[in-house]
Amino acid sequence: MFLFVEPFNKSRFVRFHSLQSLLLALALGLLGIALKIVFAVLSLVPIVGRLMMMLLLSVVTVGCFILWIVLLIKALQGQAFKLPVIGDWAERQAEYVD
Repeated sequence: MFLFVEPFNKSRFVRFHSLQSLLLALALGLLGIALKIVFAVLSLVPIVGRLMMMLLLSVVTVGCFILWIVLLIKALQGQAFKLPVIGDWAERQAEYVD
């Protein structure tokens, strides 16, 4: 949203964090699709499969929440904390000003 709102879209810092957030949401959506496939396979295993599904879902959910909190705190502190692949792409795209 901040990518389209004046005067925020003029700030390279805001553009970087907005793009990184959008790309992270896209990556997590793809991870969700992959997890659905894994869950479909694990559901074929009677008891252990369901336990593995619950464990995997818990780990991924807590990991995403912690990542979100870290990125939120870094942005509020004024630091451009880059994620490994997503951050590099977001940084390159944030350079361009319309």
